[in-house]
Amino acid sequence: MSQLEKALGAGQFAVTAEVAPPKGADLAPALETAQALRGKVHGLNVTDMQSACLKASSLGLCVALKQAGFEPILQMTGRDRNRMALAADLLTAAAFGIDTVLALTGDHPAVGDCRDAKPVYDLDSVGILELLNELQAGRDCGGNPLTGPATQYFGGASATPVYDPLPLQIAKVRRKVEAGAQFIQTQAVFTAESLLPFLEGLDRAGIHIPVLAGIIPLKSAGMAKFMNDHVPGIAVPQEQIDALAAEKATGGSPARLGIQMAAELAARLRAEKLCAGIHIMAIGGEKYIPGLLAQAGINMQE
Repeated sequence: MSQLEKALGAGQFAVTAEVAPPKGADLAPALETAQALRGKVHGLNVTDMQSACLKASSLGLCVALKQAGFEPILQMTGRDRNRMALAADLLTAAAFGIDTVLALTGDHPAVGDCRDAKPVYDLDSVGILELLNELQAGRDCGGNPLTGPATQYFGGASATPVYDPLPLQIAKVRRKVEAGAQFIQTQAVFTAESLLPFLEGLDRAGIHIPVLAGIIPLKSAGMAKFMNDHVPGIAVPQEQIDALAAEKATGGSPARLGIQMAAELAARLRAEKLCAGIHIMAIGGEKYIPGLLAQAGINMQE
């Protein structure tokens, strides 16, 4: 059982973060990045060619992290592999003791850096969750028996709280939960108020599942504007953009202010018990996560 599953089961405020495999064959920098997060988070999501950009595999870095004593969360998309290849990777993950999986459909190759690649999409996120169930039942994707002990997975899925129409997003979450999702990690939110309608919608729909709110520490007003314009489901409030711009104009550090904003949000989510935890996507700023957590008063040992 992974640390994340134990923490959520015990009602502890869970913290996960994200690391990306390299665009190359050297995993050492990613492992070095992870060192800053040792003992600070309950799990490390390893992205699976995020934004459809070619990187080393999520599974490869997960294995390296596991061997280095970390708790990796294997992100798997249906974009690049059919169900046989997905099942093979999931069985390999289990062989290395990697049991926490985040099922994703995946961005289309047309938005990435290998645009001539052909998408697969044999399974979407719901299909991957259903595949986990089959493997745990001792069957492969064709219903044939597997050898050896049954595999066990702690499967999760993603959600986008800032979504119009919101009932459609709630319905998507229901499908994922019915397919076996045991936790949800969300797209980034920047205020508690933007998360609340989603949480209330889940509650009204009778969907009870641990939700880890996505948090991105903003580095600049330009970054915030870009995400608002180009990243679906992102809605950085104008007052935060203005504050970051003013910080730069007066010679301050917008990145430091962004960390403070993220810490304040994390602290509020925890203090008011609005969700089960947070998922931090630092986008290259992973070394600042320990400081963010300290500012928020969050200690995974509590």
